Amino acid sequence: MKIQNSQRLRYRLMDKNDADLLFELDQDPAVMKYLTHGKPNSMQTIREVFIPRLDQFTNLEKGWGLWQVNTLEEDLFIGWILVRPMGFFTGQRNDCNLELGWRFKQMSWGKGYATEAAQHIANTLATDKAYAAFSAEALEGNLDSINIMKKLGMHYIKHFIHQDEQGQHNAVLYSKEL
Repeated sequence: MKIQNSQRLRYRLMDKNDADLLFELDQDPAVMKYLTHGKPNSMQTIREVFIPRLDQFTNLEKGWGLWQVNTLEEDLFIGWILVRPMGFFTGQRNDCNLELGWRFKQMSWGKGYATEAAQHIANTLATDKAYAAFSAEALEGNLDSINIMKKLGMHYIKHFIHQDEQGQHNAVLYSKEL
């Protein structure tokens, strides 16, 4: 699957050769605030944890993976959009409900890039009748991500406890049926 350019952005599916870009993005404590409590990921973590996980769910034909987002004007890497089946790593995988996620450089915040990119990619994927919904999760305090979910037409589904290596966190699930 190819994602065409949107009004201001260009997209490409990322792979193991993009470790430097993934590392660069994860070095800003503000970007990592709701992911690792602001702790930057090491290159070792990118190579030994993040890339192998990415390899597990990337599927070009289905449009799953991390879609690199670059500005059209400057061809500047500003972040990525995640697309994978909900529950991919939980044993409750649902290929009909795609999880959307995003991580963007702080310098791009407040310009609508994450919303534009997520909406454009979702609209492209929605043409495949195999998909019935898009969903997204965020920690309760991540109001900017929750706002993007709402702009994408997603609706609140539930609160839940998210468990990760940092501990337990209050989180929310939003979803949109197609």
